Amino acid sequence: MNTPQDSSLGREVAYPSQYDPGLLFPIPRRGAREEIGLDEAALPFVGHDRWQAYELSWLDGRGKPRVAVATVSVPCTSPNLIESKSFKLYLNSLNSTRFEDDAAARLCITRDLSACAGAVVTVVLGVPPLVEEPEGESLDEREVTIECYGPPAPEFLFADADEVVTETLSSALLKSNCPVTGQPDWASVSVRYRGPKIDRDGLLKYLISYREHAEFHEQCVERIFSEITQRCQPQWLEVEARYTRRGGLDINPWRASPGIAAPARTVRDLRQ
Repeated sequence: MNTPQDSSLGREVAYPSQYDPGLLFPIPRRGAREEIGLDEAALPFVGHDRWQAYELSWLDGRGKPRVAVATVSVPCTSPNLIESKSFKLYLNSLNSTRFEDDAAARLCITRDLSACAGAVVTVVLGVPPLVEEPEGESLDEREVTIECYGPPAPEFLFADADEVVTETLSSALLKSNCPVTGQPDWASVSVRYRGPKIDRDGLLKYLISYREHAEFHEQCVERIFSEITQRCQPQWLEVEARYTRRGGLDINPWRASPGIAAPARTVRDLRQ
């Protein structure tokens, strides 16, 4: 089976001593998408899941260790997402593996991740630069009373149809929980759109209503995209969440209206 409960999440697992691509655990996207009313054959968005890996090492042809960081992009159209703990274990299985050069190591990782995701995954050595300030207007200092911490409450979302704007709104207050272990997942989220002006207090309350919600990072972002689309009717929309690191990995799901190009320049938050 390939459900989260069948993965290594929440279990004591010995760290691998030898290269083992079989450690990678795919989780089908279809089930979670059906829960929020998304048709796998007609997704209302484009996007990717950008992983940033900070604990990556292998041996060169002479047996000398190499260390690196990497950026991995999994298309949202892949049938599977890659479970994070299995990804961590897989990367650690490379620690004692010899590669002739860095290109050979990158090619191996690309091949194995693509097989797990069921689609072409890109791997680039290096990670994006850090930025100190959030994009657009931060919602986090707004004086609002919060009483809902879950489940996600889309009824907080509404927009003013009489005022059409193009803008970016951001918050560092997004928190959700792992659906298997219950561990907290922390993120900054940005919402860029053109359309009826979204109510700031309502959007902040909505994002905070994920605080006790249990769902994978990728699924949270798809839910946010879908509910803003339904409630606020933007002409186009982008949602990106930058989650903090766990086990040497952070995940940055990005979803956008069809026709919107992926960001030409990607960045990392200070918390990453």
